[in-house]
Amino acid sequence: MPVIHRPDRDRSSRKGQQYGRQASSESRAHSSSSSSGASPPHGREESYPQILPSDRKRSVLVKRKGKTDPSYGLPPEQRSLKQHLSLGAINLDKTSGPTSHEVAAWVKRIVEVDKAGHSGTLDPKVTGILPVLLEDATRIMETLLLAGKEYICLMRLHKPVPKKRIMEVCGEFMGPIFQKPPLKSSVVKELRVRKIYYLEVLEIEEQHVLMRVGCEAGTYIRKLCFDIGLALGCGANMEELRRTRAGPFREDKTLVTLHNLTDAMAAWKEKGDESALRRSIQPVEAALAHLPRLVIADNAVDAVCHGAPLAAPGLLSLETDINKGDMVSFFTLKGEAVAVGVAQMESREMLASQSGIVARTERVIMQPNTYPKAWKLSERDAATAAGNAAKK
Repeated sequence: MPVIHRPDRDRSSRKGQQYGRQASSESRAHSSSSSSGASPPHGREESYPQILPSDRKRSVLVKRKGKTDPSYGLPPEQRSLKQHLSLGAINLDKTSGPTSHEVAAWVKRIVEVDKAGHSGTLDPKVTGILPVLLEDATRIMETLLLAGKEYICLMRLHKPVPKKRIMEVCGEFMGPIFQKPPLKSSVVKELRVRKIYYLEVLEIEEQHVLMRVGCEAGTYIRKLCFDIGLALGCGANMEELRRTRAGPFREDKTLVTLHNLTDAMAAWKEKGDESALRRSIQPVEAALAHLPRLVIADNAVDAVCHGAPLAAPGLLSLETDINKGDMVSFFTLKGEAVAVGVAQMESREMLASQSGIVARTERVIMQPNTYPKAWKLSERDAATAAGNAAKK
């Protein structure tokens, strides 16, 4: 078999094909009775989305216009290198061999920061995208778990099976499935439900099946292959695996290796050239692209930085399709990430409300006092207005 995957194009808008969504009652009963991971009886929906949650399209709703003071804060691209590193996100291409923890430790040593963490552990032999966040950016690590993952998997069947049958059974694993973590995993071995957003069979060659899988975080692809083998009645195992998407991170020009990172750091130290380092490390805002965005007024920023909830008067614009309880991100008019929180209203309620709490602050990203307190802004505006009146 050839190499299982070669990053050659952006598949952010491509949907997985649909195979065999209408399964026979016999196949469904067999899968359920054998606990092979087939969909729960009441969990399947014919309209189940075949995209990752991070690919959901949203529109912007403007609640009211606002102005931002250039004296406070900075657009992400204008931060100093020190600030950039303290709020950095790396779209790292993990190689086969080291553990995810080891890779994060190496990144910390290469970039010379005090803190670095990864999102979504990859087994040592698995390659692909491993998001690594630096310093203060590590506060939003958990939000990446909401975005979904995509993998290219090479599965080996233990016996020959007709291609049509393989397609039908793989289609049965679309939607919510039961899955019990494998024995080698570090989590509790309890039966749980995970979502498979799409499962696309790319190629079948004898007893090898190459497939693309879009799934919820916490899905074990090794166990998925095992369960497909049970449903086929022949047995199967995962031979190779590469992660090609992790929420907003994908195989594009931002993907870097440890060698790229080392070279970029050397260029800065030896020549004072920051360009390669800034290309290798993205601002933390890139790691929040999958969350619905709330743009807030300057006079609300510092309160949120101190942990206060976002009230309706402080909201300037928002995105559509926000439901109560959804994770959302707070941004300034300059495009800076302020915090992440939990929506307390739906989009239409946020747009119409003049009072009340719009979202509860969960994790603060921006340092307090980056923007002045609201009463200081009021004093400044009043003084400016008085000065203009005196001139007239």
